[in-house]
Amino acid sequence: MKKFLFIVSFISCQFVFSQPDSLFFKTEDITIPKWTHKNKASALISEVAFVNWNAGGSNSISALFNFESILKYRYKHLIWQSILISRYGINKQENQGLRKTDDILDVSSTLGYKKNEYSNWFFSSRFNFKTQFTKGYNYPDDTNVLSRFMAPGYLFIGGGMEYGKNIEELSIYFSPLTMKTTFVLDDKLANAGSFGVAPAVYDDEGNLVQKGERVRNEIGILLTSVYEREIFQNVLLSNYVSFYTDYLNEFGNIDVDWQINFDFKVNSFIKANFGSHLKYDNDVKTIVETDVEGDYETEGALVQWKQILGVGVVVDF
Repeated sequence: MKKFLFIVSFISCQFVFSQPDSLFFKTEDITIPKWTHKNKASALISEVAFVNWNAGGSNSISALFNFESILKYRYKHLIWQSILISRYGINKQENQGLRKTDDILDVSSTLGYKKNEYSNWFFSSRFNFKTQFTKGYNYPDDTNVLSRFMAPGYLFIGGGMEYGKNIEELSIYFSPLTMKTTFVLDDKLANAGSFGVAPAVYDDEGNLVQKGERVRNEIGILLTSVYEREIFQNVLLSNYVSFYTDYLNEFGNIDVDWQINFDFKVNSFIKANFGSHLKYDNDVKTIVETDVEGDYETEGALVQWKQILGVGVVVDF
């Protein structure tokens, strides 16, 4: 009888401990090098049409195209993650030309190392590059170019500490030494001193003596935070905020970049998105039109804000 009970107990234990991982906490084997790669492409479309509508209105159509790619490598206490974000939006209204509504190319790469599996602190180095694809205008004026590819372009390179108990969900990064390089690879914009570069020098007769600088370097402090979590079923919150101040040029004058997005999942392919993007950069001056037609002048920097709402098709691969 005892022998029979022992056999039954042994078989029961084997059955329990052979159950699917979902019954227990599933741990990741970090002793094996692991690559993961995810891509996401989306197209958000909105359209308004009127026929004999007594309240009035203009026919319009808008489209926002987005592509994101994440490549991650993990081995023991080492994590390397690279992210590509590209977005482009256009809008066409009745009796108006095609206009740009969104334009960004963002590439970042972070290398982190922690001393043991129990620590939530990483020694990290980070690279980030941002620019845009096409020319930017202050609509309805589409003759004076305000920006273009690599005008501006921003490059951040630095090192510091990063905290994240679950690094995929929460990341707080602090770098006491980050180099910020601003590129203005357009002669007209560089000569005007756009985006903080030194402007051109002219003589009393208006002749060009020295061209404006095309590159500006800064050394400062960078603090960023990334938080991503499903706050409700099929509702994903993504929050990114960045603060940067330069040691030498107006220390304490902080550049702010804050993005918050809500992704609403309808099914595997249809999703809705609501987002807000707020920026402040003291080097980006406001362009205003003077009393003279076609003449512009610069004023102080202002808070920039953009809001996006759309529904469309999303494909993960």
